[in-house]
Amino acid sequence: MAQPPFDTAGVFDEDYRYFYGPRLDERTDGEVEQIWDLLELESGLAVLDAPCGHGRVSVPLAERGCLVTGLDQSELFLAEARRAATGRGVVVELVRGDLRRLPFDRRFDRALNWFTSFGYFDDGGNRQVLRELRRVLRDGGRLLLEIVSYEVLVRSLQPWVVVERGDDLLIDHSTLEVQEGRIITRRTIVRDGRVRHTHFFVRTPTFPELRAWLLDAGFSTVEAWDEQGRPFGVESRRLIAVAHC
Repeated sequence: MAQPPFDTAGVFDEDYRYFYGPRLDERTDGEVEQIWDLLELESGLAVLDAPCGHGRVSVPLAERGCLVTGLDQSELFLAEARRAATGRGVVVELVRGDLRRLPFDRRFDRALNWFTSFGYFDDGGNRQVLRELRRVLRDGGRLLLEIVSYEVLVRSLQPWVVVERGDDLLIDHSTLEVQEGRIITRRTIVRDGRVRHTHFFVRTPTFPELRAWLLDAGFSTVEAWDEQGRPFGVESRRLIAVAHC
């Protein structure tokens, strides 16, 4: 089946932050704590956050003493991350780039790909992302990758999701291509009296599939946890994979 288009500029823009920013910010403290524990982070470790978005994880990790580099394709998000880092008095190296071609050498102790930030390419591109993340990690390093559980999606995908903020609306209409393991979403945004449409997709591998990809990328072992920090199971809503170099 032909690969659907992904309107990157239309999805990750100011409207994304407008509708999702407050909700994401409410989650940050708990998620940073979970990331810290699962990656066994400590002050002084070199950490890559890719993609880093507006820095909601990168900046708190830098506040805890990690040497954080954030990479994202959105200059809008990177500018916001720079403002956040400056405002909180920490240093975060922020770089614009493509996950499939990371502009770094093997200099990181840890890497993270958080909040369903994986699966935006065809399978060749997605697997290249994993190879690149392994390439830039030192021996003994770890990668943390968090996505939605495919098993839960198959059982309970909501075809329509509406996010409201005042009189403004973000409306997602999603379908699941079971044979491709891919969610395709058409998004309608109604804001300040204007209406626009955009579209995107997310490839959502099962854990056995993702583990095979990670091992093929050069990682030695892969663990699976859920959003509560418990071993991943059939009822888990989120899949958090920790891959060891």
